[in-house]
Amino acid sequence: MDPFLALLHHFSTRLSSRELDSLKFLCGGKIGKRKLESVESGGDLFSILLEQQLITSTDVSFLQGLLVSIEREDLVSQLKQFVEEGEVTTPEDEPDVHEKRLQKAAIEVIHENVGRDWKMLMRKLGLSEVKLDRIVAAHPFSLQEQVVQALREWQKWKGKDAKC
Repeated sequence: MDPFLALLHHFSTRLSSRELDSLKFLCGGKIGKRKLESVESGGDLFSILLEQQLITSTDVSFLQGLLVSIEREDLVSQLKQFVEEGEVTTPEDEPDVHEKRLQKAAIEVIHENVGRDWKMLMRKLGLSEVKLDRIVAAHPFSLQEQVVQALREWQKWKGKDAKC
């Protein structure tokens, strides 16, 4: 399954009819009136936008602008996550409060004991080299902060599956 189409489907299911009407209005200058009248769901609208190449998996700027215009910052942040990582997690994937406390305690223990071998650990956990390099670049002078940020990145990536 195409991850971008899955993301658009997810967005479509989260749009209210009022928001869909707003999106249709905003697309009025790009899509003909007859086509817009046939749109009954977010999926219909996204199909037209894909067909006309107003949105693609590599260029989401038009879609981002639409979502900002209807004040759906939650969807904007998911779209940004998709662009950065090629995937998206939904709130259902997030750990509950109790799990977050356990994960935080585990992060502290790992942070205190892993030291310079933190990259090897993160590779075994499945974090990409690109993410590891970004963490090092963001915190070049603090080994401790690199470990903490890498574990947080892994936790964010795995969601509920980030088991300690």
